[in-house]
Amino acid sequence: MLFMKNILFPAAIVFSITANAQKPVFTQAQIQSARVYNNAAELKHKASVQIPSGTSEIVITNVANYLNESTVQIGVPKNVTVMSVQFTNAYVEEYDNNQDSPLVKPVKEEIAKKEIELKTLQNQLTAERKGVELLDKNQSMSNAQNFSVAELTKLLDFYKTKRTELANSINKLENQEKTLFEELNTLKGKLTFNETTTEKTSQGKLIVNVMSSTTGTIPLEVSYLTNQATWQPSYEMRIDKINEPIQMLYKAQVQQHTGIDWKNVKLSLTSGPANQNTFAPELQPWFLDYYYSNAYRNDQVMEEVSVASADRVSKKSIEGRPNASVIQTLQGQVPGLNIQTGAGQPGMGISTMGDYTQISESQLNITFDIDIPYTILSNGKQHSVALKDTQLPATYSYITTPKLDTNAYLIAKVKNYGDYNILPGEANVVFEGMYVGKTYVNANANEDELRLSLGKDQNISVTRTMINDKSGSKTLSSRKVQDFVYEISIRNNKKENISIIVEDQVPISSNTDIEITLSDKGGATTDAEKGKLTWEINLKPNETKKIRFGYQVKSAKDKSLAL
Repeated sequence: MLFMKNILFPAAIVFSITANAQKPVFTQAQIQSARVYNNAAELKHKASVQIPSGTSEIVITNVANYLNESTVQIGVPKNVTVMSVQFTNAYVEEYDNNQDSPLVKPVKEEIAKKEIELKTLQNQLTAERKGVELLDKNQSMSNAQNFSVAELTKLLDFYKTKRTELANSINKLENQEKTLFEELNTLKGKLTFNETTTEKTSQGKLIVNVMSSTTGTIPLEVSYLTNQATWQPSYEMRIDKINEPIQMLYKAQVQQHTGIDWKNVKLSLTSGPANQNTFAPELQPWFLDYYYSNAYRNDQVMEEVSVASADRVSKKSIEGRPNASVIQTLQGQVPGLNIQTGAGQPGMGISTMGDYTQISESQLNITFDIDIPYTILSNGKQHSVALKDTQLPATYSYITTPKLDTNAYLIAKVKNYGDYNILPGEANVVFEGMYVGKTYVNANANEDELRLSLGKDQNISVTRTMINDKSGSKTLSSRKVQDFVYEISIRNNKKENISIIVEDQVPISSNTDIEITLSDKGGATTDAEKGKLTWEINLKPNETKKIRFGYQVKSAKDKSLAL
């Protein structure tokens, strides 16, 4: 086994390239794994390079466009000494003094050709735009009386035809100009030594100065932190029937724009920020106190990603999904392992993503290590990664506040939710086979139970009406007395029993001259300080129940109330 030395280089330790140094030796790094934090990612690459004995300058290409230089580590064999490392995302000719070398010349010639082509095209654009400007300036009809109808018609036809021809030509030329600009930017940013490849490469490079005691090919291991990647937890929650557990698919929305496409990499996800400290930690006294945490917020607009059922693994390799060839390899090499690639196939065991996700929990973070390689493209878009599916035992109840909204909302309560490694995040809710919307899983709430709002249920009807024959106003001496009586009707149109909490309120006086009395609380639990009335009602299928409550207001008869 080859012994590798991992060497960490602070950004300040950079050796200058001397004038008599050998020409750089180029090698392209291949990404192997990515550990993504909330604010960064730790990327690991492998590469190999042929170097002579003595000192050499190695240019390791295809690393992230931007990285934390102080976190770079280079692993080399024991016969090699790394003297310095420097990061750059500048063009490679900066490190090649020979302008006619095979590394630079082809690209420089292509850039010159494209620039001439672009200049010619821009001259055409200028001429066409001047033509449109000239036509538009001479479209005045002030001398129309000097033309016959036939001449005027001919003139109008000419203007319309020529104007259209010029506008279409301008559109075509502008599109060509945009394409040329993109091609030029690609040429100026890409690495010339790897020009023939179709694989996307980044502009990031590590310039490494080494000293070797022997000539030969050496392996390199590269790792570093970059802040061009992040992830956020999300969920898909399915409730087929109330009083049954929630089927929860735990997902991650991963995005990265490092400049490198992560293709078939080993992916790990860690909650919390990356620790970018380069000093070895020291133990300090440990004081115990109550822990208070700010609620997680997801302030990014998320791109909707359709998610396949968690108990299937697609045969097709797609973005953010396991590679099918790896699944087939596992299936063929691991004894007793059967992976379901289609529904309903006889003789095949059912395997879920949870079987390939290892979860470890520390005092502060939760880490998900995924055994199946994933592909996450460097496009800044969020890619959905399935982590595991589980069942959450839950109790369900409905809540309605008919004064504000006559809909009934389903609430699920989960006890001991800390046992499921739930992190704060958004959740898509599917209730009885229908998508009902999004909710937020606030796992940081300081509550004994996790409360999940699962949306409206149209099979529960709620109405609230004022009882006119019981309501009204009358005058007693200098005082006005007003009675308000309301009736709330709740009907269960579902096929199972339900429990529903009904909330309403009575006004609270902010003036000592205004007296408010709850004349009929209708069996409600009351909160006098807030004026809140609460009922908990159980309903059988197709059962209707009614609640009636009322209050009285006494005030000065010559003043109006702001009800």
